[in-house]
Amino acid sequence: MGHVMNLRQTFRRILAVALLGALCALQSSAAVPLTHDARAEARADESPGAPRPASQGAGEREAAPATALHAAGLIPSPELGWPQWRGKYRDGISDEKGLLQSWPEGGPKLLWKATGLGKGWSSPIIVGDTLYITGDVGEDLVIFALDLGGKPKWQAKNGLAWAHQWPGARAACAYSEGRLYHMSAHGRAACLEAATGKELWAVNVLEAFEGKNITWAIAECLLVDGPRVIVTPGGRKAMMAALDKTTGKAAWASEPIPGDKASYGSPILFEYGGRRHLVNFSSRHGFGADADTGKLQWTVECVNPYEVNICTPIYSGGHVLLVAPDGPDAMLLRLDVQGDKTQATQAWTNDLDTCNGGGILVDGLVYGAGYRSFRGWRCLDFKSGQTKYEMRDLDSGSAIWADGRLYALAESGAMALLKPAAGGFETCGRFDLVPPTPRKHDVWPHPVLLDGRLYLRYHDTLWCYDVRAK
Repeated sequence: MGHVMNLRQTFRRILAVALLGALCALQSSAAVPLTHDARAEARADESPGAPRPASQGAGEREAAPATALHAAGLIPSPELGWPQWRGKYRDGISDEKGLLQSWPEGGPKLLWKATGLGKGWSSPIIVGDTLYITGDVGEDLVIFALDLGGKPKWQAKNGLAWAHQWPGARAACAYSEGRLYHMSAHGRAACLEAATGKELWAVNVLEAFEGKNITWAIAECLLVDGPRVIVTPGGRKAMMAALDKTTGKAAWASEPIPGDKASYGSPILFEYGGRRHLVNFSSRHGFGADADTGKLQWTVECVNPYEVNICTPIYSGGHVLLVAPDGPDAMLLRLDVQGDKTQATQAWTNDLDTCNGGGILVDGLVYGAGYRSFRGWRCLDFKSGQTKYEMRDLDSGSAIWADGRLYALAESGAMALLKPAAGGFETCGRFDLVPPTPRKHDVWPHPVLLDGRLYLRYHDTLWCYDVRAK
């Protein structure tokens, strides 16, 4: 018996070493020398915010375990890197450590910048040794693939550019199993070969599900759920739908919401109560759908004069936070799962009115920026909705979280490193990404941080900064 046990232990050690070696090989393959335009030298209960053990859902991706950062139950992309909108979990949180805790005057070291990306507000995604970003160039929407030094690898088109109000590319790409997925401003969902940019299929979801485009164009960042791609066409045939990711054919379609169209938001995916849920916005509602069947589970009114519902919902502990500008207060919804049905009831409201910037939930606290109620940044308690503190000397904008800091990019072009503390935000570094002007308030792309590099975009230009601690 002892001999058998020793053999088992030896086998387990060998297997562990092999797995560790494979993981290290995958991580090291993402390192590419910089060569382009280098300016430098080369919760257990169901209270909101509490971790909760997550069971495996009905789909092919497992829910997140309870961690100090990501909410238990969020279902991440299985891909390495920053493979979709707002990162693996779509929550704007990076797991990286060993980053600069303060910046020198003028900001962190610039490694490189890439130009010629066209007009647009989409953020990059990064997988392996390739960065993908979109921009409107002339009459075309162009998807660019760059190496990690900012050099172009390939570019491809996904239909027409948006030529109406606020022209420019909207949505970020999503990566899954060697393929790239993207939604154009005109509702054209496309699948491309990630290595070459070759288009494999495309479908106009507005046409397929009898939807109409919206005032400032479709801006949904696609979510890949196992074998399916989730879209929100807001049409007479479906509010939300799932497409087979290999063919583009419809796998399921939800009911429509009468009188509603699509809005500008992007969905999240999580497991709760033994079921998998999708949550997103329509033009006049927040809604939840069963991720495996598409059946709508609940809707709540979220009405504003311009039908602008942009912010990606925030999930934790059986609760969902919805935030929108110009009217409705931010609201926390409590989810109640009974069998195959889910209900949503309001837990609290707060007058936070984020427009483009989204929100970050860390350790039971939500960080976000106001829009019209106040032009600044706020911290509020996720459980109670109580405002903890605010700052007004940084314009409204978007943010991500990494290594105890908020990386906040203001709409006016200032980039700040903020340390949240009990008494308020402490500014640990600040610089102007673009020169401030009185009328400039369209620096909308969200920051991205991966492998110690901070990526910031403003229309034609993408900057890459080194934010590693030395």
